[in-house]
Amino acid sequence: MKSDAVVIEEKPVDRVNADSFMCETNELNSIKKVIAVVSGKGGVGKSLVTSLLAVMMKRRGKSIGILDADITGPSIPKMFGRDGTKPMSTDLGLLPVETETGIELMSINLLLDNTDSPIIWRGPLISTTVKQFWTDVLWDHLDYLFIDMPPGTGDVPLTVFQSLPLDGIIIVTSPQDLVSLIVKKAYNMAAKMNIPVLGIVENMSYVTCSKCGEILHVFGEGKSESVASEVGVPLLGRLPIDPELASLCDKGQIELANDKYLQECLRVL
Repeated sequence: MKSDAVVIEEKPVDRVNADSFMCETNELNSIKKVIAVVSGKGGVGKSLVTSLLAVMMKRRGKSIGILDADITGPSIPKMFGRDGTKPMSTDLGLLPVETETGIELMSINLLLDNTDSPIIWRGPLISTTVKQFWTDVLWDHLDYLFIDMPPGTGDVPLTVFQSLPLDGIIIVTSPQDLVSLIVKKAYNMAAKMNIPVLGIVENMSYVTCSKCGEILHVFGEGKSESVASEVGVPLLGRLPIDPELASLCDKGQIELANDKYLQECLRVL
C-alpha cells in the first residue's frame, strides 16, 4: 500500500461538484452498482447490515464485493471468518479475499500482521487508503460493491462521497429518540453531495421472547418510520436483537444468517 497522503482543504461542503474528485477504479474492473451503508453515529450495526445485504444478494446469484472503509474499526473480515487471511498482490493490483460463498472482501485488517494492532493514522492517510481500495484492488466483475462506512460525516464519508461513483446509500439507525438526529445528519450530508438515499434500516428494533413469542421493544417503539416519511425515503427493514445472529457474527459465519428481515431492500437494490 502507498503511504502518501492527500490533504483535502478544510472548508464547509456545499453542493460540491464531485466530478473534480472522482477516482477511476482499476481498468480491469467492471462494477455495476456501488452502495454505501452509513450512519450519523457509531454502534448502530452498519457492518451487520452491510454483511446481510451482501449475503442476501449473493444468494440471488449476484457477484458481490465488500469494501471495508471503516479503517480504524474494521469488522468485516471477522464476520466472514477471514481474519488472518492475506490478499495476494500482483503486478496489476491487489486481489480481494474470497469468503466461503465467493463474496470478495477488502479490509485493512486483511493487510495487518496482527489483527489486534490499532490503526493510528491521521485522516488524510485513512482517506487515501480507502481510495486505494477502490483504485488498486482487482475487484473484477461485480454486480454490487457494498461499502461499510465508518460513523459520522468526517474524512472518510466525505472521501467516499466525492471520489467513488455511488449509486446510493442506505442509512442504518436504532429505535431511540436520537434516531431523528442520526438519520438527518447522514441524509443532509448525502443531499449536499447529491448522493441518492435509497432508504433506512432500523437495527435493534425489537427482541422476540424465546418462550412466549412476545415482541418486546426494549429501546422503545421505533421512530424510524416517521423519520423516513419526514425525509421522503422508505423504511427498508427492521432488524431484531437476535442472539443467534450475534453468535454467527462472532463465529465468522454470517453467510449462514437468515436474510428475511431485509427483503424490502430488494426493491431498491
